[in-house]
Order: sequence, then structure tokens, then C-alpha cells
Amino acid sequence: MRALRLLVIVLGVLLVGGTLALVVAIIVRSPRPSESRPPDSAKLPYDTVLDLPAGAVIESIQPAGDRVLLHLVLPSGRQQIVVLDAGSGVRRGTIELRASP
Repeated sequence: MRALRLLVIVLGVLLVGGTLALVVAIIVRSPRPSESRPPDSAKLPYDTVLDLPAGAVIESIQPAGDRVLLHLVLPSGRQQIVVLDAGSGVRRGTIELRASP
């Protein structure tokens, strides 16, 4: 009987201690308001220039996470997708669309 009482007390202390440790860990890892920054996309607007090939037409514009995709139709009939960074407007790459043979 005495061993059972000791076991219940030890397990109770472990349960309370574990709960307190969990609460402390959550508080320590949570960001403080002074440390919080707005995401890059919430910064002030920017001005940028995107040079398109002569005669190119923007067929569509599609957001994709932190990127913006421009679907271009070139005068030769070829198609491209231009990938831009939404936060800065910097060109990240170009995808050439070709018909499979």
C-alpha cells in the first residue's frame, strides 16, 4: 500500500512538472511583439522594370506563393513563363514552353 501511494505521488509530480515544462517551452519559443516583423511582401511598394522582347504579349499573370508568373506569347509564336519574386520584383527565371515532338 505504501509503494502504491509513493507511485501515485511521484507520477502526480511528474505530470505537473511536465505540464509546467511544456507551458514554459511554449512561452520561450513564442515571438515577442517587438521582435515580430511584417513579411517581405508587406513592405512598401517598389518600382521595377521588366524588359520584354519586342512584340511580346502578356497572356496572363498568376501569383504562385512568393512568386509571380507571367505567361508571355512572343511574336514568333513561342511561349515563355517569366518567374518574378513577388517581394522585390526581381526576375528569378524563364521557362520556355515547347510542343513535344
